[in-house]
Amino acid sequence: MAANTDKINYAKALGFHSVAAAVIFTVLYVPLLGWFVRQSFFRPTYVHFVLVVFCTIRIAAFAIRAVLAGSSTAGETLGLVIADEILFGVGYFGLLYSAYTLVLDLELLCGGPPPRSPILVLVKNRRIFRLAMLVAVVLGVYSASHNNGQGSTSSALHKVSIIIFLVLTVLQAFQTVMLARTEYAGDSQYLQGQKSLGRKHGVMILLAISALLLVREAFSAATMSNSTKQDNEHLWYPLLAVPEILAVILYATPGLVPKRDELPSPQ
Repeated sequence: MAANTDKINYAKALGFHSVAAAVIFTVLYVPLLGWFVRQSFFRPTYVHFVLVVFCTIRIAAFAIRAVLAGSSTAGETLGLVIADEILFGVGYFGLLYSAYTLVLDLELLCGGPPPRSPILVLVKNRRIFRLAMLVAVVLGVYSASHNNGQGSTSSALHKVSIIIFLVLTVLQAFQTVMLARTEYAGDSQYLQGQKSLGRKHGVMILLAISALLLVREAFSAATMSNSTKQDNEHLWYPLLAVPEILAVILYATPGLVPKRDELPSPQ
């Protein structure tokens, strides 16, 4: 009897309660995965490949979350809870870098002038951006996997990871706004006269994606010192899960992602 009462349901302690919500998101990501798998064959691009990985990770993460929310025995398995937290943290890498890549690719196609500011040169450096995201991912994974026994250290690393992702998300949104200014100034020959929905309204779609990513990261940053609020499903689903899936749906807009052979230089 004493052994049973000593067991902790980590999933319930973290606020995993809604089985239905987790199942719904699992199901919703399945057709999106199918769409990006298809696009990866017919329009093979980095963005489509990354979104296949992202959707796969989200299906796995929400399926695990559904099990954790619905099963008391599964919720007592700390390793499964940690795996779910890591999957949700790692996946954002692909979502953000897809937006970043699309903006830079459209800038190339629009034929805009090269950046003069040293800061903009750094921001537009894909290797540096990838490296910064990789650092954020590593810190996030380490903090999630070492959360017990090293509370203060893991908490600090968790906050640093969130701050890095927030800064990168803001920088990506800034670049999208700059691209929008170029388009609306009439300097873009590429975007004029396009017929497909993705090409015709590509910049507006990217602005919407950037706004959704900012909502997601603003929520993470605002609650990074309060794990109870951050894991509260009444806040977590509408402010993190919903913006993510809406962004993925926008990525699926036909014609949004240019073919690799359309780009003026190899990336």
